[in-house]
Amino acid sequence: MNTPAHLIFGAAAFARPDRRDVTLAAICGALLPDMSLYLMVGWSLFVREVPPETVFGTYYFSDEWQAVFAVDNSFVIWGAGLLLGLNLRNPVITAFAGAGLLHLGCDFVLHNEDARMQLWPVSTWVFRSPFSYWDRNHHGGIIGPVEIVVSLALCVLLWRRFKSWTARGLILLAAALEAAPGIMFALMFRGAGP
Repeated sequence: MNTPAHLIFGAAAFARPDRRDVTLAAICGALLPDMSLYLMVGWSLFVREVPPETVFGTYYFSDEWQAVFAVDNSFVIWGAGLLLGLNLRNPVITAFAGAGLLHLGCDFVLHNEDARMQLWPVSTWVFRSPFSYWDRNHHGGIIGPVEIVVSLALCVLLWRRFKSWTARGLILLAAALEAAPGIMFALMFRGAGP
């Protein structure tokens, strides 16, 4: 899934209007599994000036990058965090780890060739889903629009739940970040692909 969708899903599942700390933890947990990707891609593209095709075609699949992704995309690590939060009855840790696990669960079923190790450090096995949120060869032409619709529906839920204008502004921003690229790509690539 796109990162804005992960933020929307994590907030819908774990954010609480009366608990700013829990809400922030949910958003951070939903974001963290993608953070290393953003940092490494940003560094490679903008600091080292590596061409995008090298970053996404070579670096992304390198052993070094996959080793980093294995840590922040590990069901084992995030599951241990959730168990800790539940055991301590700590809603902040629970929201953080729960949103991270929700992120991983969505990625588990929606990443094919770009899937990451999911069970590190127990195993280096990688599940490659037959579905992809973006790759039209793996139903991305259907799943991508469904992701947008579900995300926007969850934004409506969040809008009703959160009353502050700051929260509502962030909800609108997340909705725009989720919907705009999908709409733009749909218009650009009308009729392309299978």
